[in-house]
Amino acid sequence: MASTKITVVADNATTEQVIDETTTGLDLFGTDRSIVAIKINGELRDLDRPVLDGVDGAEITVEPVSIESTDGLNVLRHSTAHVAAQAVQALYAEAKLGIGPPITDGFYYDFQVAEPFTPEDLKAIDKQMSMIIKERQRFVRREISDDEGRHELAAEPFKIELIGKKGAADDADGADDQGMGVEVGAGQLTIYDNVRRDGSVAWKDLCRGPHLPHTGYIPAYAITRSSAAYWLGDQNNQQLQRVYGTAWPSKSELKDYQHRMEEAAKRDHRKLGVELDLFSFPDELGSGLAVFHPKGGVLKREMEDYVRRRHLEEGFSYVGTPHLTKSGLFETSGHYPYYADTMFPPMEFEGSHYLVKPMNCPMHNLIYKSRGRSYRELPLRFFEFGSVYRYEKSGVVHGLTRVRGMTQDDSHSYVTPEQAPGEIKHLLGFILGLLRDFGLNDYYLELSTRDPQSDKFIGSDEQWATATEILEQVGRDSGLDLVPDPGGAAFYGPKISVQTRDAIGRTWQMSTIQYDFNQPARFGLEYQAADGSRQQPVMIHSAKFGSIERFIGVLTEHYAGAFPVWLAPVQAVGIPVAAEFDGYLVDVAARMRKADIRVEVDTSDDRMQKKIRNWTKQKVPYQLIAGGQDAEAGAVSFRYRDGSQKNGVPVDEAIAEITAAIADKRQV
Repeated sequence: MASTKITVVADNATTEQVIDETTTGLDLFGTDRSIVAIKINGELRDLDRPVLDGVDGAEITVEPVSIESTDGLNVLRHSTAHVAAQAVQALYAEAKLGIGPPITDGFYYDFQVAEPFTPEDLKAIDKQMSMIIKERQRFVRREISDDEGRHELAAEPFKIELIGKKGAADDADGADDQGMGVEVGAGQLTIYDNVRRDGSVAWKDLCRGPHLPHTGYIPAYAITRSSAAYWLGDQNNQQLQRVYGTAWPSKSELKDYQHRMEEAAKRDHRKLGVELDLFSFPDELGSGLAVFHPKGGVLKREMEDYVRRRHLEEGFSYVGTPHLTKSGLFETSGHYPYYADTMFPPMEFEGSHYLVKPMNCPMHNLIYKSRGRSYRELPLRFFEFGSVYRYEKSGVVHGLTRVRGMTQDDSHSYVTPEQAPGEIKHLLGFILGLLRDFGLNDYYLELSTRDPQSDKFIGSDEQWATATEILEQVGRDSGLDLVPDPGGAAFYGPKISVQTRDAIGRTWQMSTIQYDFNQPARFGLEYQAADGSRQQPVMIHSAKFGSIERFIGVLTEHYAGAFPVWLAPVQAVGIPVAAEFDGYLVDVAARMRKADIRVEVDTSDDRMQKKIRNWTKQKVPYQLIAGGQDAEAGAVSFRYRDGSQKNGVPVDEAIAEITAAIADKRQV
């Protein structure tokens, strides 16, 4: 039997081994159950597949894939999705299979069933999965032809559709269709059988893989919820039922995740928005459109006042643009071909098509172009609170964090090419200072670049290389972690985004800085250089909040509704020990309002202890309690959000403490 020399890279060490054509990843790493797959020359493969199967080339490098790694977690979760689907079809024989990919922290699988899944159904699915896992069924890969796939899966209409799309992908030189990523790709079709110990096939699925060696490799999992979903994410397609689950390398990690999810549920901004009377989403308005109540309006106004002032301090000029424009503007900018699906349909009147504004930048270009510009004016910085509207699919609309109507603190800097690095550094410093002021101190940077194989990007290779190099250098100079995001750039240029971790460790994309060399050319923007020549500026997009709505949603969850004093809609509340002290606290509140403290007095008929409970639930930073001794001494008793209390505080000292906390942007 012929032998082949391979290079094994494991544990930061490189060794050479000699293998034959039957040697598998299990032969190399099977004694370590934390290894769930291998990479052969960078390609992710099943452990039980022969290493040399389908491998060309004289040099062969093999790397083990740990269950703790990103690839390993995906293999674990994808395999668990197959077990979930097998369990569903064991319980509901009529269920038809959709798709079942791994996702962040878990997986899902879609099914066509007669009735939506109930909580009792999910418990039964979970129990059935446990039985399958205990059976240690092997995941066995088989290569088949398209016709064989159609024959074997004749009872699965959605799988048959995917096989047809796979054929179209072959014709399109390997382009994937939406939703096909875990099912099929261009090239060889494969099925994975779940095989019992006696060799019989328990279940099968159309899939590219790879998968775990057997179901016993799944250490910890849970079915979490179900929801409706459209086939391939298209609301014009059939509605299916989606089962969500999670899987982790250990039971302790699963328990930690479940604790985080419980905490996330408590912090859900949609729930807190109702409880704290901040905002709501009336059905009469339509999906993804929020209204801010008076208390939420205070929060929104404080943010707007802050960011307006900071933009002016950083050298920006405040501008304003309309909510409606002729559609041709977005054809000039280049947005229309790329974003038409997320724009609301055009309206026709006076012989022209009009759009509700989906983005602000083309209008800022018109302001720049309204007169001649000199190099002496640059950097020229425009800023506005621009309300924009995007037709997000109903399935992705989520509270304030994914809306159809939003207000962006949108800014654009017009600079000479030589000024671009300094301007990007300036903007990044501005953004990081803003995030710190709002109590978001844990972040890293993500650099989104173009995919050179995609045709969705415009501009020359040289332009993209220059822009990417500038952003990358500024990002590295910041000292923050810089994570690559290949293919994630906007069509007109690369970007840096600030990824922020909240109080329970979740990551949110917040502010962005985008380098744009395309729109200035498309709009014919120029400035007169020092030598009298006409030159094209570079345009740098930046949004500090991103959108005010989304930022409020993130902040609400980060603080669990207990906002810092300077942002709290009500900063202090007066609670009289008895009704006879109402007047005293009304006078105290009047003095506080003169010091710009947002204060209320609870003069309701509720008992004092109930008032304290009510305002504690409202997460007000300071409760000011007053009885006879306080009134005689011109003082109040301070009760803080953590339940601690400080008695006999003179009113002037109380005002000074609160105003200092506001000025310091302090959390209490």
